[in-house]
Amino acid sequence: MNHFLETWLTDPFIRKLVIAVIWVVFISGMMALLRQRIFSRIHDTENRYRFRKGVTFLGYLIILVVTLMTFQVKMSGLGLALGVAGAGIAFALQEVITSVAGWLTIVFGGFYQTGDRVQLGGIKGDVIDIGVLRTTLMEMGQWVNADQYNGRIVRIANSFVFKEPVFNYSADFPFIWDEINLPIRYGSDYQEMEDILQRIANTYLLESAELAKQTWAVMVKKYMIEDAITQPMITLLANDNWVEFTLRYTVDFKRRRVTKDKLMRAMLKEVEASEGRVQMASTTVEITKFPGQPG
Repeated sequence: MNHFLETWLTDPFIRKLVIAVIWVVFISGMMALLRQRIFSRIHDTENRYRFRKGVTFLGYLIILVVTLMTFQVKMSGLGLALGVAGAGIAFALQEVITSVAGWLTIVFGGFYQTGDRVQLGGIKGDVIDIGVLRTTLMEMGQWVNADQYNGRIVRIANSFVFKEPVFNYSADFPFIWDEINLPIRYGSDYQEMEDILQRIANTYLLESAELAKQTWAVMVKKYMIEDAITQPMITLLANDNWVEFTLRYTVDFKRRRVTKDKLMRAMLKEVEASEGRVQMASTTVEITKFPGQPG
């Protein structure tokens, strides 16, 4: 038994294995201590997230380097075998390799970052984590209307950036254009309705429009894109049933639902205060013949 332990402990590979394990435990402990001491002092959510990811990545990198240095003699003989098996490994792990390449593209190509609102592979949501293999989204939509979370967390392979379009709602221009359509009865005071919309736009939308204008000016300098109107616009369209007023405006991508709610409440209040001069319209149906009646 003693001879076996002596032989086991004097084996070069076993010694290196023990040294590697000690280094891994030591580095893991130091990373955990660093996170514990500093993590609680970072109050900003984004900075705390980036610090945690950075420390984790640094820890894995140090462990990898130490392990390679410890087993360098043993691993040097694996070069030929790895070269022969490389093609097979690349084929078997092509999705993993593509996902890693997608991660590098996301990180260094600026496709999106944590906190952005994106649509990937037909799934819309806010990016809450970007891993080496997968991007994690807090999903929106499906059975929930408008830009509201539905409670599902979705993990999408990073390889999607090479296969499908990436829609980013908040990258260089964190505003979107939105519209409200109001059907007004024929015979209403159209000028008063337009004045109502203008007053509401001046009250709730001018500040957002000015910020959007400044941001768009930066976009024009960066991309081959024409200047756009970010100020609220009011247009009118007549159809068979009513006169339709449309208020088009820019809004922060995170405040779309809240802003539309404020605008609709204000519009309904103004229309009711018009004492019938402006009336909302609804779908009308003209019955020309009842079933069973002679033609």
